[in-house]
Amino acid sequence: MKPSIPKGTRDFSPGEMVRRNFIFDTVRNVFQRYGFQQIETPSMENLSTLEGKYGEEGDKLLFRIINSGDPFGGIKEKHADEKISDFGFRISDIAEKGLRYDLTVPFARYVVQHQNEITFPFKRFQIQPVWRADRPQKGRYREFYQCDVDVIGSDSLLNELELIQIIDDVFSQLQIDVTIKINNRKILAGLAEVAGAKDKIIDLTVAIDKLDKIGIEKVKEELAGKGFSSASIGWIEEVLKVKGDHKEMLGILKNHLSSSETGKKGIEEIETIFALNPELKIQNLELDLSLARGLNYYTGAIIEVKVNDKRSTFTSSICGGGRYDDLTGIFGLPNVSGVGISFGADRIYDVLEEINGFPDFSSVSTKILFVNFGEAEANHCLKLVRHLRDDGINAELFPDAVKMKKQMAYADAKKIPYVALIGSEEIKSGEITVRTMGTGEQSKVTMDELLHLLK
Repeated sequence: MKPSIPKGTRDFSPGEMVRRNFIFDTVRNVFQRYGFQQIETPSMENLSTLEGKYGEEGDKLLFRIINSGDPFGGIKEKHADEKISDFGFRISDIAEKGLRYDLTVPFARYVVQHQNEITFPFKRFQIQPVWRADRPQKGRYREFYQCDVDVIGSDSLLNELELIQIIDDVFSQLQIDVTIKINNRKILAGLAEVAGAKDKIIDLTVAIDKLDKIGIEKVKEELAGKGFSSASIGWIEEVLKVKGDHKEMLGILKNHLSSSETGKKGIEEIETIFALNPELKIQNLELDLSLARGLNYYTGAIIEVKVNDKRSTFTSSICGGGRYDDLTGIFGLPNVSGVGISFGADRIYDVLEEINGFPDFSSVSTKILFVNFGEAEANHCLKLVRHLRDDGINAELFPDAVKMKKQMAYADAKKIPYVALIGSEEIKSGEITVRTMGTGEQSKVTMDELLHLLK
């Protein structure tokens, strides 16, 4: 059998894991600096938790887990009097669980289950994998990590502002030039309302969310297919094309949405965020009226981050999120507002790799390898290796007394910069012969001198 992995998944080798952990550690440290606490939830959730939270298209991307045992046993008997499908069963008959699609819905479920144990507002973060049955392509995987940070139990716009600060801090530390785009779902709801399609807000946001991928003409076709009139489509297109700084855009928008209280509330919230921003001096924040984000549960501010680095060809968002006013209500805890963002670790990795943005990780790997010349020499080296490790230096002793060529090849393959050669002569003298792998030069040093060299 030829070994393989499912499409849209990847193995991560040691060199890749060092880089991935650099991203996770950077994100985690920023989250904790702002007072967020870490939780984890199971990889699988009940389908009743997941279904219906991500829209019709999102539901299609759920990975469903077939029940253990014989999932087909007794199905026909159970539904003998019903016309179910050509196959004689429903998906719910054979699958009751699914892999999580994101971290936000499981978080809402967690909050409701643990509401008596947590303090509101609850500031949490999660760094875990999610799964989507999507078509694999550049920057899009079926298994990928999200780094989520949310505040729930507060409707203050200071939370949105804090999340914008977190985005700015994370990408400043990762040294990726980005643009933080912001919009408000209430503005989009106002567009639908003024267009005479108040009940079609989800259709509108799903279509607009595809604007970057399919272009304005295809978006207009999709809206027409959902029952929007040609006049309302033309008006929506006019609004989406509004350009300028946020003050100019909001001024024009106020005229367009003057008859919608919901739309005016959205404009007011955006104005508040921009009014507070000068205190933080975040330069890369801009209003984007075409920003929609397709998930059903967003109700207020929505945020998306795009790479602005000229060295990168990456066009997909690498971070996004927004305000959700009643996601916990689905699970029996109504009127608890939350807001959060999610960093796409895998996409961030791809960008850093493309722009050669990862730092030098040579200090993370082994600094020195002790060659194994035999039992007596190895026993002597064990004490020295322990001494170096106690001083915080990554050191190894080759486990087998094999040919020198093989041990040197090992050091070369792992990019270990120094090799220690200790034979009977070195044991007697108390010195250590050190070879610099990059130049091949050798010298004899004391243990103190070796510590100084390695540090």
